[in-house]
Amino acid sequence: MNRIERVTHYENLMREAEEKLAAFETALAEFARAQKSLKKLDSYLRSKEWMKDFEASESGKLPADLACGVLSEDGIFNLLEKNRELLEEACNISRKPL
Repeated sequence: MNRIERVTHYENLMREAEEKLAAFETALAEFARAQKSLKKLDSYLRSKEWMKDFEASESGKLPADLACGVLSEDGIFNLLEKNRELLEEACNISRKPL
């Protein structure tokens, strides 16, 4: 690879990395904001209200057209588990040297 090709190659790598980092920065900010909602969902899942809502859904006391994925037995749990996995992955990535 000659000098022009090398500089061009690394310039392209730098631009691509800048784009990816900017996208990650945005996604990271959104992920951080989502943590509040996830904490609320975790509290709801562990509450008596969730159990009452779940039982109402199971006994047909909620409208048939009501979106209630939040009452699926695994819905919130799987979402919280995915969040935990992503947090763990982010920690693992941050510990790796460049």
